[in-house]
Amino acid sequence: MARVSSPRTMRGAAAHRAAGTSRTRGASARVNMLWISIAVGIVYGALGAAAERLASVWPADEASRRSIGLRTIVLAAASGAAAAAIVARSALPWWATAAYLLLLVPLVVLTATDLEQRRLPHIVLDPLILGAAAFVPFNPGVEPLMALIGAGAAVGFLGVLALVVRGGLAVGDLYLVAPIGLMLGWPGVFTALFAAAFVAAAASLVLLATRRVGMRSYIPFGPFLIGGAVLALLVDSRMLTVVR
Repeated sequence: MARVSSPRTMRGAAAHRAAGTSRTRGASARVNMLWISIAVGIVYGALGAAAERLASVWPADEASRRSIGLRTIVLAAASGAAAAAIVARSALPWWATAAYLLLLVPLVVLTATDLEQRRLPHIVLDPLILGAAAFVPFNPGVEPLMALIGAGAAVGFLGVLALVVRGGLAVGDLYLVAPIGLMLGWPGVFTALFAAAFVAAAASLVLLATRRVGMRSYIPFGPFLIGGAVLALLVDSRMLTVVR
């Protein structure tokens, strides 16, 4: 005689199948996200290399026209790793993550121009400021008020620092930290500033020890600000998560 399953057994089997389906879907989603992160990393790696090549010939008045070298490789690798990590780390809706990636494009270009020519061209910097400001009302990861406070506090802090440490900061750095503050908000922007200062100090010591620079040499701070912003997005648990 055929065995008849009890309702409890049938419910248990259904729950087991549902749990298995959920695990399968979760694993599939993680695999898909991994491939998306890799694809984005490749695209931004190419962008980093292209930005470094662009900075060697533009702006033309101070272009060195250097050949491809270690800086090209490092900037390509750093850009690709940053973009891939942002995608993998983000818990925001896809469109908000895409907005952060779009804002990363001018940041990569500005990193290249500041390293190469010690300048942050307004033709790149101004669209970044406008884009970051336009993103503020829609950014689900940062409250609008916190974004404004973050930008104002960061500009004020660096402004005071520029007065105290003459020649240590350029005006372009003040322009640059404003969109970074809008993107990260308060208090996340100070994670970025702390990381930037720490890495800049370490890099300066290494360059001094290897006699690549002297005590009076100017070291651009823009790339460190941008690197600090990326580190803040990746290591600060308050970043890249939905708060509103």
